[in-house]
Amino acid sequence: MDETKKKFALWAYPTTLEKVERLYRLDNCRSKSEFIEKAVLFYAGYVCAEDCREYFPEAIVSTIQGSLDSFENRMASLLFKYAVELAMTMHVSAANFRVDEDTLSRLRGKCVNEVKRLNGKISFDDAVRYQKGK
Repeated sequence: MDETKKKFALWAYPTTLEKVERLYRLDNCRSKSEFIEKAVLFYAGYVCAEDCREYFPEAIVSTIQGSLDSFENRMASLLFKYAVELAMTMHVSAANFRVDEDTLSRLRGKCVNEVKRLNGKISFDDAVRYQKGK
């Protein structure tokens, strides 16, 4: 593939050329041609939309990735703390109540169905009412 630049005529409105003149240095371009080429490549990436990295600045992509990484770490930390508290509760409950294997198995099945039905929004108050037969 020939990578030498080719010269061609470009017809543009005066307001467009004024924007190029005003903005090409702000984008750290060495020339107006470089600015126009970057603009064409950006727009081509937008139109093709094959890879967002073609037209989204790398800074945006890395900022979003950093935010997602931070969110992932925060969620992992919260889930770990929750799992520790849940394990403590389970051990305290197991130490204080004698439950046979069959009852435990039925309770697990009931709890799985309840969590699915409530979409994970379980309530201690509801469990107490259920255990009291209300």
